[in-house]
Amino acid sequence: MGISRLSIACATLAISALAQPQFKEHVIATGLKGGYQVVPFDVNGDGRADLIALSSGLTELEWYENPGSFDKTWPRHVFAGGLSRMINVGVLDKDTLIVAHGFENVAAKSVGNVSVLRRPATAGAPWSVQEIDRLTTSHRLRSADIRGNGKPVMVNAPLTGAKAAPPDYNDNAPLVWYDPANGLRRELLNEANHGVVHGIFIVDWNKDKRDDILTASQSGIHIHSLGKNGKWTRTEFSAEPSSDIAVGKLGRERIVAAIEPWHGNRVTVYISGRRQIIDETLADGHTVITADLDGDGRDEIIAAGRQGPKSVFVYKNTSGTAWTRQTVDPAMPAAACIALDLNSDRRLDLACIAAGTANLKVYENLVTKPVSR
Repeated sequence: MGISRLSIACATLAISALAQPQFKEHVIATGLKGGYQVVPFDVNGDGRADLIALSSGLTELEWYENPGSFDKTWPRHVFAGGLSRMINVGVLDKDTLIVAHGFENVAAKSVGNVSVLRRPATAGAPWSVQEIDRLTTSHRLRSADIRGNGKPVMVNAPLTGAKAAPPDYNDNAPLVWYDPANGLRRELLNEANHGVVHGIFIVDWNKDKRDDILTASQSGIHIHSLGKNGKWTRTEFSAEPSSDIAVGKLGRERIVAAIEPWHGNRVTVYISGRRQIIDETLADGHTVITADLDGDGRDEIIAAGRQGPKSVFVYKNTSGTAWTRQTVDPAMPAAACIALDLNSDRRLDLACIAAGTANLKVYENLVTKPVSR
């Protein structure tokens, strides 16, 4: 694929006041040692998205109740305790979470526990915890409707294979799923990705009303699809070693945003099959998402790194291959960010969690034009 490099000077040009979303920062929680993942989930069924805050350095899986306003305190709650070295949580349905814990980067040291958490009969009581699997370096958990029947499964993408060791992590990594209809027993999708598999994204890629699985690894970016014949196919999208991915759109055109390589410094975007580097100044890049923050029907790219600039950035496509960069927070080494409307004003806000600052922040979107998504 062709490569077009923008200079860093171009990438960091100031965005005009009209085009630049404005944000108001709100600290939702502190003391989140090893803050790693933030997940939206309406826990109490009041129609508002609450925030799960997963921290690798804590043993309690916490959630923060959305009061409907950023001017109010977000009460802290705990699903369950006794979960050491948590790395990811996925929402399977309104009563079921699946958590990966016992994680280490090096396979020989990683237990790779996978546990299911179930809602208790009594409101406010701890959720029950049941281990369902042990798979070395279990790392990324995402819910996916792979059959298009409204009954999602939980996909698990371990970081590496069981024999992988630094510095080259020379082994193939399994990609598996857990189906409630099959008693949440592990089912193997494939073991085709090589080296470190860091990113996973769920989307109906081929518009067949079935979720596909995109993986970002040292092998590149691949699309895994379940056909109506019950067989999986794996298609290469890019051979470029990648760390994290997100799918978005510029009007009617689909884009794929990525961080390269593993925990890398580059933010890239694929438009019409062409790869473009839009920033090379990240350090320990760890999260990339897409969202239409200004309501113009064209997604922005949001990315952050845990070292170096330690900032949350928004990249906006202004025309053709021209992108500008806006700093949302110059002191947030985010491990993960999400975009969603948290206060029902039809604007997509940002929520980010970080280990380096041990906190969870929300960035209230103050853009004048509401986002009608």
